[in-house]
Amino acid sequence: MIKKVTTLNTMLTIAADLRQRGQRVVFTNGCFELLHVGHIRYLQAARALGDCLVVGLNSDSSVRTIKGPPRPLVPEMERAELLAALGCVDYVVIFEEPTAEALVAALKPDVYVKGGDYTAANGQQQAASEEQPGGTRLKIAPEMRVVQEYGGQVVILPYSSGHSTTYLIENILQSYGRPTT
Repeated sequence: MIKKVTTLNTMLTIAADLRQRGQRVVFTNGCFELLHVGHIRYLQAARALGDCLVVGLNSDSSVRTIKGPPRPLVPEMERAELLAALGCVDYVVIFEEPTAEALVAALKPDVYVKGGDYTAANGQQQAASEEQPGGTRLKIAPEMRVVQEYGGQVVILPYSSGHSTTYLIENILQSYGRPTT
């Protein structure tokens, strides 16, 4: 039996086998620090877009680079184990870089998925944000440019409002009377 938490090299072999059998590989990535219902709904919807869902998981050092100390709150192997325990997740690959661009370029998933807090920005993929009505800012995932270059499909799933790790942390801190900064 192949473990669900695997390396890129092993995942490349698995993906090639899946494609040879006519199956679609779906990929998404993130930190997944505190698993919550928004993550579950998102991952289930992503899995429904193909035959195999691969989750790229930011390593501890990657999360620290993106979010700063004291993050991550949960170590990478525990986060990977939690994701792998979900029936909708077929494989988890941990990556060290701040973005999953290199992982996406190597794996070339048929479908790349991000949540509704991201935008495809009409093909102009840059590590930036664009202003939306109501003052919210949608992020642009640099991985989308990579997917478009090799002809893959990018899917933006609806955002599950009020369900985020940042929201959970703020609620926990407020519950204990601490400032959220």
